[in-house]
Amino acid sequence: MEFISRHLSPVRAFTLFVIGALLWGYNAHLERYITPARGMGYILGIVGGSMMLLLSTYPARKRLTWLASMGDVTWWFRIHMVFGVLGPLIVLFHSNFSLGATNSNVALTCMLVVAGSGVIGRYFYGRVYGGWTDHKSTLEELQATADMLRKQSSAVSVLPDLLSVIEAEEARLFKRARTPIGGLWNMLTIGLRSLLTRWRLERAIHRMVVTAARQSPTLAAHGSRLAATALGYATRRLDANRLVNEHRVYVKLLSLWHFAHVPSFIMLLVAGTVHVIFVHVY
Repeated sequence: MEFISRHLSPVRAFTLFVIGALLWGYNAHLERYITPARGMGYILGIVGGSMMLLLSTYPARKRLTWLASMGDVTWWFRIHMVFGVLGPLIVLFHSNFSLGATNSNVALTCMLVVAGSGVIGRYFYGRVYGGWTDHKSTLEELQATADMLRKQSSAVSVLPDLLSVIEAEEARLFKRARTPIGGLWNMLTIGLRSLLTRWRLERAIHRMVVTAARQSPTLAAHGSRLAATALGYATRRLDANRLVNEHRVYVKLLSLWHFAHVPSFIMLLVAGTVHVIFVHVY
């Protein structure tokens, strides 16, 4: 039980529940038991559609000061995320995980696009602001950490070429792309390129320590510790600067995502309204 409570957070448990419900619903042949036009299927459509409609309360809470008495923005955000997943899930059960009339297909497609967009946006949001409970450092805090590490270079001043090597590797690793495609490529490959950078730095530091040890018996006696200290310093600098650059990238991505997500949600509201009208009129 202790292992489960330690590794199975509420978010992970919710994710596993949703995945399990999707797999079961897709393979359960729900058309034998649920009809979208009446009974439980009709009720599921009302419930899921209402949840999707209530998603608009979160942006309203952020912008309307008179709603401040109705709860913290963080609480509203959690409800927004939960409804943004449960709403589409319930609507899928309402539709028997199958296609129907043209208007329902359009509404279903819009819903899936918005739900998928929400998952992507949640990832971007987490990279910028952190999770529901943890604290994510701001850009100013990350930049302050990077600047502080630069000022601590005296700790490895016995290796005079170390700083220039680190700065050259930083410039190489965090070189700004000239095109959006290049920027996306840099973001996708930053992990692999960071490993290669660390490997090159480790080799360079080893050569520096060997050279310094030839000139000083004291350094020769403590070469391993000196190499570990230098590599630790270089790694902390790279990590700090990587966080700064990643933060800037994800802020831009979050802004672009928001620009696309809002029109998609409006399209969903329109398509859902048309679907409801067609169902009850025709």
